[in-house]
Amino acid sequence: MSRERQAEKELFSLERKWLSDVSLFQAKYGGYSSQKTFPNFSKKPTNTLEFPLDCTTWNHTNTCPKNYPTSYIPGANPSPKSTCPEYFRWIHEDLKHWKQTGITKEMVEKARRTAHFRLTILDGKVYVEKFRDSIQTRALFTMWGISQLMRWYPGKLPDLELMFDCDDRPVVQEKDFRQPGSGPPPLFRYCSDWRSLDIVFPDWSFWGWAETNIRPWRSVLKDIKEGNKMVKWEDRVPYAYWKGNPHVCPWRADLMKCNVTDQNDWNTRLYVQDWVAESKKGYKQSNLGDQCTHRYKIYIEGWAWSVSEKYILACNSPTLLMTLRWYDFFVRGMIPQHHYWPVRENAKCRSLKFAVEWGNNHTEKAKAIGEAGSRFIHEDLKMEYVYDYIFHLLNEYAKLLKYKPTIPPNAVELCSESMACPADGNWRKFMEESLEKFPKDSAPCTMPPPYQPQELKGFIDTKVKATKEVEAWENEYWDKQNKQH
Repeated sequence: MSRERQAEKELFSLERKWLSDVSLFQAKYGGYSSQKTFPNFSKKPTNTLEFPLDCTTWNHTNTCPKNYPTSYIPGANPSPKSTCPEYFRWIHEDLKHWKQTGITKEMVEKARRTAHFRLTILDGKVYVEKFRDSIQTRALFTMWGISQLMRWYPGKLPDLELMFDCDDRPVVQEKDFRQPGSGPPPLFRYCSDWRSLDIVFPDWSFWGWAETNIRPWRSVLKDIKEGNKMVKWEDRVPYAYWKGNPHVCPWRADLMKCNVTDQNDWNTRLYVQDWVAESKKGYKQSNLGDQCTHRYKIYIEGWAWSVSEKYILACNSPTLLMTLRWYDFFVRGMIPQHHYWPVRENAKCRSLKFAVEWGNNHTEKAKAIGEAGSRFIHEDLKMEYVYDYIFHLLNEYAKLLKYKPTIPPNAVELCSESMACPADGNWRKFMEESLEKFPKDSAPCTMPPPYQPQELKGFIDTKVKATKEVEAWENEYWDKQNKQH
C-alpha cells in the first residue's frame, strides 16, 4: 500500500470495534442520549409484525434479542411478485465460475487472505468473524445492511458462509485460475473488472455514509427527486458538472485539465471537494439534492469505482460516463446512448466538449437520455430491489456450497442492536433512519434466467456499437473543427 493510501486509511479509519469489545466502544464514545427520532421509510405492511430497535435488552445483556423470528409467512394477500430488473441476470454470470465445481470449504478459506470479515448464516441467524479493520466504517455498514435484509426477509435466507473484502479494487485475477483444479476463492466486494472474479455486492452507502454525512439511499433518492423539480432541464446551466476529490488517482487529476480557463472552454465546470473543510462547515455545500443544476453530470472513477455513480445518474441530466475500468452490481445493465452518454477516458477534454455540444444541439434526445438514466436509478435501483438483489445473490451462492456451514469459534451473533445501540452521532442516526422495522409483506421479485451465450453476446455488442457510434460522431466533429482552423 502506498504512503498516500496508508495515510488516508489512518486518517479516516473510524470503524467501531464493537465485534471485539462493545464495552470499550461505549466507554470511549459514550451512549446515545438524544431523544430525537429519525424518519424511517419502511412501510408498515398489512400484518402487525414489527421489529423495534430493542436497546433496553442489549444494554442490560449485550446479547441479541431472542424474539426475532427465524421464519415468516407474509399476510393473506401479499402483493403480486414482480420480475427483477434486467441487471439481476449478472448474478448468474458472477457465480458461473463455480457452477461446475461447486464451492468447497477450502475455496472459501482461501478468500480469507484479504477479507475483512467472514459472514455465516445458520438457521435464520447471522454470525460474523472479523479479521481486520476496514477503511472508515465500510464493514460496519455492510454488516448493518445484511442485518436489515434479515429483518426484511426473516428466516428466508439459506445457511451459507462467505468472505467479504471491503477494499476498493478486485484481487481475484482470472488468469491465476485457468488450470483445472485451481478453483478461485469466492470473495465478495463492491466492484470488480473484466479480468477478475470478485463477486460484486451493493456498497455500504446504501445504508448511509456517516463520515461524509450522506444519508441512507431511501432518503437520498427522496432528496434528489425533490431537487430534480427545482430547475427544469432546459433551464439548467448548459455545461458538464463534476465535483469531487481529484487527488485520489491520476485520471481525476487529468480531468481537472478540462476545466474552463481564459484560453480554453471545454464546456465543463469542475470543482474540488475538500471533505475535511466540508466537515467543518457541516456539509452545507454537499447536499446531493441541491446538485441537479447543470444539464450534464460527469462520472469518473476514483481509486476504483465510485459510490458517486448512483447519485450522479439520478439527477435527470445526461451522465457523461467516462470509460469504465471497474463495474458495480447495477451498471452492467445500463446502455450507452439510452441511459448515459459514453466519454473517452484517453481524450477527456475533447470528448466532453463534443458531448455538451451535441446535447445542446439535440436537446430532446439529450433530455431523454437524462430521464432514462434517472428513471433506471429511481425505479430499478430503489431500496426494495437492492434488498432483492442481495437476497437472490446469496441464495444462488448458497446453492453452490458443497458443505454445511458451522458457527466459527471466534464469531459473534450479528443483529441490529449489536451495532446501533452502542453507536452515536451520524452512525446511530443513519442506522435508525435505515432500520427495517417491518418484514416485507410479499415475496422477492422473480429472478430472471441466465443469459444464453448468444444473448449475452448480442447485449454486449449493442453496447459496443452504441459507444463506437458516439466515437464516430466525435471524430467527425473534430475533423471539421480542424479543417476550419
